[in-house]
Amino acid sequence: MTTTPVEPTVNEHGAQPFDADGLSAKAREHLWMHFTRMSSYAQAPVPTIVRGEGARIYDVAGREYLDGLAGLFVVQAGHGREELARAAYDQAKELAFFPLWSYAHPPAIELADRLASYAPGDLNKVFFTTGGGEAVETAWKLAKQYFKLVGKPMKHKVISRAVAYHGTPQGALSITGIPDAKKYFEPLVPGAHKVPNTNFYRAPEHSDDLEAFGRWAADQIDFAIEMEGPDTVAAVFLEPVQNSGGCFTPPPGYFQRVREICDKHDVLLVSDEVICAFGRLGTMFGCDKFGYIPDMITCAKGLTSGYSPIGACIVSDRIAAPFWQGDQSFPHGYTFGGHPVSAAVAMANLDIFEREGITQHVLQNEGAFRSTLEKLLDLPIVGDVRGDGYFYGIELVKDKVTKETFDDDEAERLLRGFMSKALFDAGLYCRADDRGDPVIQLSPPLIVGQPEFDEIEGILRSVLTQAWSRL
Repeated sequence: MTTTPVEPTVNEHGAQPFDADGLSAKAREHLWMHFTRMSSYAQAPVPTIVRGEGARIYDVAGREYLDGLAGLFVVQAGHGREELARAAYDQAKELAFFPLWSYAHPPAIELADRLASYAPGDLNKVFFTTGGGEAVETAWKLAKQYFKLVGKPMKHKVISRAVAYHGTPQGALSITGIPDAKKYFEPLVPGAHKVPNTNFYRAPEHSDDLEAFGRWAADQIDFAIEMEGPDTVAAVFLEPVQNSGGCFTPPPGYFQRVREICDKHDVLLVSDEVICAFGRLGTMFGCDKFGYIPDMITCAKGLTSGYSPIGACIVSDRIAAPFWQGDQSFPHGYTFGGHPVSAAVAMANLDIFEREGITQHVLQNEGAFRSTLEKLLDLPIVGDVRGDGYFYGIELVKDKVTKETFDDDEAERLLRGFMSKALFDAGLYCRADDRGDPVIQLSPPLIVGQPEFDEIEGILRSVLTQAWSRL
C-alpha cells in the first residue's frame, strides 16, 4: 500500500510557483504559529509545506520529505486523496453549513450512526465537536452534569495520568499532566488529579515484572479515588497508548483492572482516543485493541484524515439516558460541531478504510514496523523503543546501562538545537519531544509499508549517530 512519490508541481518555466522569501516574510510578520518559538525564525526562513502526496510532503522550494508523523497523528489515509476533496466539494454545494442546535442534517446523522456501529458496547450517542480538546472538554462537562442528574452532585473531579496531554481548553488543560503546558494559564479548572503513567522503562515499582507493574499502576487510580473520596470523583481520563512522554503502552490487564476500579466507585471511564482511534493501533478504536469498554470515547484527528476538522464524544446509552428524559438538555455545544462538510469528508474517509482494509494493513505490518525501529537499539543514544500499531516513541539517553537521561540544557541542545532541524533536513518530518524524557515520536500515514519503515530507520540512524558524536 505504498505510494509513488510525485515530482513537485512547477509552472511552465520550470520554477516553483511560490515566492518562498515573500511567504516567509509574511509568516514572520503575521502568522502566529502554534506551540512555536517565534524568535526561532527571526533570522531563518519559516518552513513552509505546500503540497502532500501519499506519505510525502513538499516544501515551498520543492524539497520532499517523508511524513513520519501523519501531519500531527492525523493523515491516516495519506495526502492528496482526491475523493476526500470531492466529498467536501459535493457537500458544500448541497449544504455548506447548518448548526446542530435543535436541527439535524443528513451528514451528521449518517456519521453518528456509523460511529455508533463501530463503537464497542452500548456507546451509541455521538456529540460532535470540531476537535479533540473540545471533545475532552465535552466529556468532563457531561460527566459532571450526568452525576447531578442521577442524584450524586458532589461527583465532579477527574483522574488522569502524569505527563499525559489531553488538550488546551481550560478544562482539558487541567486534565493534562504536563506542568510546563499549564503553568502560564493557572488557575485552571479545579478538581483534576494525577496518577502515575505506564512507562515501564522507568517503572518506580515492579520494574522486573510488567504485569505486576500494570496492576500497581492501575491500583494508583483506586488509591487516588479513595483519597479524594469516591463521592467526589466523576471520571478517569486515559489514552489507550499515552502520547506525551513517548508512547506508553498499557501492561497486560491494566485496563481490565481500571474498569473494575471505576465500576466499584461508580466513576466513568473516558477513553481519550484523539490519536489512537481510526486505525492508528490497527483497530477502529484503541479500546478494541486492549479489550475494554469505556463509558465515553473522545476522538478527532484521523476521523477525516485531517481533510476537514471534526471531533466527537461518543457516549454510552446508560450515561445519555437522563438527557433523553423530560425537559433535560445538555447546555453545551459548538458552532461548527458536526459541520456538514466535515461529516461528509469523514464518511468518505471511513469508506476508504473499509474499501482498502486500512486497519488490517496496520495489523499486518505493525510487527515489521516495530522490528525495523528496534534495530536502532544498537545505538548508544537509544534507550527504549516502545509503542503499538503505527505509533512509536524512541527514548534517548546518555547512558543505556543506568538509563540516565539528559538534563534540561542538554535536552535543549539535543532536541531543539540540533535534532529537529537535522531530521527535517535529512528528509524526515517527525517529532523530537521533550514533554518528559527526550523522545522521537513516529506516527506515519497508515498506508506505508516496509520501504518507508526502512527509510525512517535509515534517516534516524544517521541523525542519531551524528547527535551522539556531538554530545
